[in-house]
Amino acid sequence: MPLLTTITSSGMTLDDLTRVLLIGSLVMLVAVAAVRLSTRSGLPSLLIYLAIGLALGNAGAGIQFDNASVTRVLGYAALVLILSEGGLTTSWGNIKDAVAPAAVLSTVGVAVSVIVVAVAAHTILPLSWTISLLVGAIVTSTDAAAVFAVLRNVPLPKRLSGMLEAEAGFNDAPVVILVVAFAAQGVPGAEAEPWYLLVGSAAFELVGGALVGVAVGWVGGQLLKRAAGGSSALFSIGIVTLTVLAYALGTAVHVSGFLATYLSALVLGNMGLPYRTAFQSFGNALGWIAQIGLFVLLGLLADPFRLDEQIVPAVVIGLVLLLVARPLSVIASTSWFGLSWRDQAFLSWAGLRGAVPVVLATVPLVVGTPDTEWIFDLVFMLVVVFTIVQAPTLPWVARRLGLVEDVHSVDVDLESTTLLEIGADVLQVSVGDQSRLHGVAVFELRLPKGANVTLVVRDGESFVPAPHTTIRHGDRLLVVAPSKVHHRTEQRIRAVSRDGRLAGWP
Repeated sequence: MPLLTTITSSGMTLDDLTRVLLIGSLVMLVAVAAVRLSTRSGLPSLLIYLAIGLALGNAGAGIQFDNASVTRVLGYAALVLILSEGGLTTSWGNIKDAVAPAAVLSTVGVAVSVIVVAVAAHTILPLSWTISLLVGAIVTSTDAAAVFAVLRNVPLPKRLSGMLEAEAGFNDAPVVILVVAFAAQGVPGAEAEPWYLLVGSAAFELVGGALVGVAVGWVGGQLLKRAAGGSSALFSIGIVTLTVLAYALGTAVHVSGFLATYLSALVLGNMGLPYRTAFQSFGNALGWIAQIGLFVLLGLLADPFRLDEQIVPAVVIGLVLLLVARPLSVIASTSWFGLSWRDQAFLSWAGLRGAVPVVLATVPLVVGTPDTEWIFDLVFMLVVVFTIVQAPTLPWVARRLGLVEDVHSVDVDLESTTLLEIGADVLQVSVGDQSRLHGVAVFELRLPKGANVTLVVRDGESFVPAPHTTIRHGDRLLVVAPSKVHHRTEQRIRAVSRDGRLAGWP
C-alpha cells in the first residue's frame, strides 16, 4: 500500500514515521542543493521542486496523491509563511515610494488582466464567461520568490524592485477573493452576483485585512518589545506567530487574511524591534521550507500523463497574459505615477507566475465547480513553460532597457548586540563599471555625520581605507551608518555615483 494511503487510512506508525523522515530529509537536501543549480542556470528553484514532486508521484516513485482539498489547505498554510517571510524581510524605505503604484497594480491591474484573459479564453478556447473569468483570475497573481530568485544579482533601481516586491505582497489577496467568487458562481444552481457587489465585497475584505494586519503588527510588536527576554529564538517564534495570528483573525472576521499577514509582517519588520536579524533569518528559513514543501506537493498532485493535453491552451493563455494582459495592466496602473516606458516594459516582462496560481487552481475542485479538473493541468503547464521563457531573460531585459544601476547597495544583516545597542546599520555598496564614484576619494563622499566607509574589498583583497583612498570600478565598500541617517547615507552615495564628487554643490 502506498505510503500516504497507509498514513491517512490507518494512522501513522513508527515505521511510517521512519519512511516519511527518510523521504522528507532526502527531498530537503536535494532542494537545498538545487539552489546552487538555480543560481547558475538563472531558473527559479521552483521548477526543480516541481520536478522532485513529479518524480515522487505516480509516474516516478509511485506515491499516490490526488487530494485537492488537502493541497489547498496546506497550500494556504505555506502561503501564510511565504507572505510572512516577505513582509519581515522587506525594508519600508525600499518600497515606500512604490506602495501607491503597486497597490493600484494589485487591484486595477489585476482587474484588467482578468478581463483580458477572460475575453481571450472565451473567444479562442472557447469557454463560458464564468469559467473564462475563473481562469483569468487564477493566472493573474505574480510570484515574488520567482522574480527575485533570478534578479538577486541584478542591481535594479529601487523604484522597480520595490514595486515588484510590494505588488507580489499585495496581489495575492484580491486574486484569492476573485477566484473563490468565480468558482462559487460556477457551481450548478448558484446565482451570479452583480459586478458592483463583487467589487464592494472585495474592497471591504481588502480594507478590513489591511486594518487587521497593521493593528496586529503594531500592537503585537509593542507588547513583544516590552516583554522581550534574553532569548532571540523565543522572540523570533513570537514574531512569526503574530503574523500567523493576523491571518487567523482576518479570516475569522471574513476579511483578507493574506493581506493581514503581509502587512503585519511588514510592520513588525520595520518598527525597530530587537533581534531583527534573528527573526528575519527564522522567517526566511520557514519561508524556504514552505516553498519547498508547497512546490513538491503541487508536483505530487500533478498527473504527468495528462499535462501534455493542456500544452497548447497553456501556451495560448500564457501568450495573451504575457504580451497583452500584463502590459495593459501595467500601463493602466502605473502611467499615472510617471513611470517611463522602460520601467513599464520591464514590469510587464517581470510578471512571473509561481505557486499561487497553481494552488488557486485547486479551488474550483474543492468548491465543486463541474468540469474544471483540466484547469489545474493548464495552470501547471503555463507556470512551467513561461517560467522557462521569462526567468533566464530577465537580467538581459533589464540590461537592454538600461535599467541596471551603476552603484548598488544592499543592507547587511549582522547578528551584533553592539550594533543594536548603538543604533547602527551596515551597507554593502558595489561600484559598477559606469559609476562616477570611480576616482573619488573617501573623504570627498561627504557622508552624513557618523557614517563611514570602514572596509574596501578590491580584487579579492580587503583593507581599511584612509580618507584619501580613491574608490575604483569594481570595488565593494562596507559602510557603517547610524540608523537615523541610513537613508541619507544611501542617497548621498547614489548622488555621487550619478553626478560625481561635486554632486549637491550649488
